Amino acid sequence: MGKVSIGLRGWRFDEDEIFTDAGGWRPLEEIPKEPRHRLVRLQVVMNKPCDACYLIHGEENKQQCRPASIVYGEPLDEVLLCDEHEAEFLFWFRERGGASIAGEETFRDAFHEWFDDGGRAPDGYGGMEHVEEAPEELPDLRDPEDLYEGEDLLADERPDFDEESDDTAVAEAEDGSAGDADGVNGDDADADTDTNADDDLSVDDLDLDREYPT
Repeated sequence: MGKVSIGLRGWRFDEDEIFTDAGGWRPLEEIPKEPRHRLVRLQVVMNKPCDACYLIHGEENKQQCRPASIVYGEPLDEVLLCDEHEAEFLFWFRERGGASIAGEETFRDAFHEWFDDGGRAPDGYGGMEHVEEAPEELPDLRDPEDLYEGEDLLADERPDFDEESDDTAVAEAEDGSAGDADGVNGDDADADTDTNADDDLSVDDLDLDREYPT
């Protein structure tokens, strides 16, 4: 079996650790600790705003953020990114010292500080190519609170899209009054919205790239 990304690209799982020989999901308690933690954490961070978008727009304008499609880092210190901001993270990781603190508790905060201070990738900086083949759905995790009672893994400290913000974003997209997260024209914004809407709540593909970029 190969490697598979679930819900968000970036975190990869050995298929034989999370799937049975018959192709079904293994019970949560049978999955090894590290992938189990990531599966549980995915339930928390799926459909959250991109970190970089949120740093640009803030809480008041979070409806202008793109939903995250990529996750890097470790559970509870993960970085969430949309496709458009992956290049910023990769540049920081490869060229600005991010690789040296991979796995440390300061990983996410260090990227946030660099980006918030104006750090950006050069124009045309290359991203990663993802080889994609999608499983059909996220696992139905059985009572993860029972396994992780008293721990932080289920902590939901990230900003979320609320119903009112989603309705506002849809209305703005329909009348063309708002651009995308970086202020480009409304046509591009509609394209981003349509693409991300199709990805919501879905398993996002088999990914043969490394978990941390090189």
